[in-house]
Amino acid sequence: MSQVDLHLHTTASDGKYSPAELVRLARAAGLRYIAITDHDSLDGIREAQEEAQKLPGILVIGGVEINTDTPGGEIHILGYRIENENGELRETLEKLRRSRIERAEKMVARLKEMGIDIDYRRVKELAGEGAVGRPHIAEAMLERGYISNIKEAFLKYIGRDGPAYVERDKITPVEAVRLITRAHGIPVLAHPFTSIDFQQLTAELVQAGLKGIEAYYAGYTPEQIGELLALAEKYHLIVTGGSDFHGLDLAAEPPLGSVEVPLKCVENLMALKPD
Repeated sequence: MSQVDLHLHTTASDGKYSPAELVRLARAAGLRYIAITDHDSLDGIREAQEEAQKLPGILVIGGVEINTDTPGGEIHILGYRIENENGELRETLEKLRRSRIERAEKMVARLKEMGIDIDYRRVKELAGEGAVGRPHIAEAMLERGYISNIKEAFLKYIGRDGPAYVERDKITPVEAVRLITRAHGIPVLAHPFTSIDFQQLTAELVQAGLKGIEAYYAGYTPEQIGELLALAEKYHLIVTGGSDFHGLDLAAEPPLGSVEVPLKCVENLMALKPD
């Protein structure tokens, strides 16, 4: 198991565990360095860092994962070492979360038209205090027996090409990189192989201020990792990595800390001076 996991989600967005619970699980798994990177939310950082202070040998790095949109699909931008109280960033993330609520309501209505009767109130309960997301809709579907696992919900119904999919307000990857930079954070391109042309995208984002690329990610082959490492070297980018752990479907998603991320990634991340 790795000692580093820089891509984790909590109940502040669409994860199963509270920030404090996740820190305890990470410590029990032998992790020394983790990052809280909730979707469009900074709300889990403080609780996680306060919990880490009670435990020896674990450091929590504050972060965020911003969902952005391009003509070819959805791109995620990670931001590390974020200033928690940055007004512009918080206002933008709040707007994106409000859009998630509106979108979830519409998706539940579309599912109902298809004979999949889930209650939006239950979706909200599953989200708790966190940002409502598609995984919460999938959880509600799973509870009612409409699907056999979370992945099935995305493949058949609520994925980008699914019949119940609804668009939401988004910003572009360039806007997200610049937003994180203005918050004195470190912008990093998440799981690049989800992009159709990540090499061209990386070149464009470097011009906007991109500082890193997530090369170590669940399912990436040694060849893919090598390609990303070469790309990082070409543009003088730092490299990060993580499991993208949510804890919602333990049988299907990679376990916490299961992606081997070199300690050097943390050292370079912490040494980099934000713009």
